[in-house]
Amino acid sequence: MAEMISLPGPEADWAPATSPTPGNPARQCSVFQAATEPLISLALLAVELDSVARRLRLTVEESWDEHGALRAAFFTLDGTDFVVTHHERDPAGTYVWVRKSGPVDPAGRMAVLLAALGVGPDAVVCSTWGVGTDLSDVPAAWSRGRGGRVESHQRFWEGFSKRTGMYVGRITYDGVTAYLDGYDHAGGGVLLSGLREWLADTKQAGQNLVWSAQVVGVVFPDGRPAEPWSPEEHRQAVAGLFALVEEFFAHLQGQPGATP
Repeated sequence: MAEMISLPGPEADWAPATSPTPGNPARQCSVFQAATEPLISLALLAVELDSVARRLRLTVEESWDEHGALRAAFFTLDGTDFVVTHHERDPAGTYVWVRKSGPVDPAGRMAVLLAALGVGPDAVVCSTWGVGTDLSDVPAAWSRGRGGRVESHQRFWEGFSKRTGMYVGRITYDGVTAYLDGYDHAGGGVLLSGLREWLADTKQAGQNLVWSAQVVGVVFPDGRPAEPWSPEEHRQAVAGLFALVEEFFAHLQGQPGATP
């Protein structure tokens, strides 16, 4: 196990990486907003993920995949899209990934990241290009992730919205909203954060209502249907919900500083 290296704190003029304010060399987008293009492994750093986040003023997001709980941050640095991750069962350190379609000079890209972090090449435990590193103990995360992709909230939403019955069985509005509420709660509120406020501001939905009740008010402007709902009313409500959430996500993509 490599000894962890301490990073310096952020420079005095570095704003959070989610902010459009200039200064910070890193520009962050959320895990959800990031395209789910396949990632390739670049390096394992002897640096804690939280230390990387403090240095670059990143917001670490939490998700999960088939390998367990995952903490990650997506950001752009000098034209390269980086992803730094750590799975709960992986050895200590920060795993660095780039988009599969990214730069062909991995050593050069890694040098850019190390410079931004304020450390030298001694922070690299392993690298996929093998320069000055020991590849006799390749991290397990690389083999399971190579050619694949880091699980993201966007990937979940794409699957859920297209194959809803696989998740909830019989599709009803209450079942769909309960599942989304549970997912959002388990993910720390990162999927639907801001939805209720957005509905209130843009759709004149009641500010004192939860988002699921706001959606009903938007979809059925003449009033909530009497219980029990018909199958058609459930379909209309679910379709309206999905359309509103998609519109909300499109709004976030047009707001670089927003984090769903």
